[in-house]
Amino acid sequence: MSDNLIYSATSLTAIAIVAFAMLRGWQGWLTLKERELDRSDDLRRIAPHSRDDGPDTGSALGAARIEISDLKERIRKLEAIASGVDL
Repeated sequence: MSDNLIYSATSLTAIAIVAFAMLRGWQGWLTLKERELDRSDDLRRIAPHSRDDGPDTGSALGAARIEISDLKERIRKLEAIASGVDL
């Protein structure tokens, strides 16, 4: 009877340790996904019309600068059209 009790206690302890490790992994994964969503929300606030398809496409500041330069170029073209200058 003593051997069965030791095996049962050891098995129960092992299952508890594995369950705890899996729970910690799950919480870490959820935290990672939450940070990715927050980062993508921040990118959309900085450059709402940029084509950011994933986290490996570059920095948000660079995307915002490109967006601003595109807008400035469009403004220059519209001003040129308004003043009658051929491009």
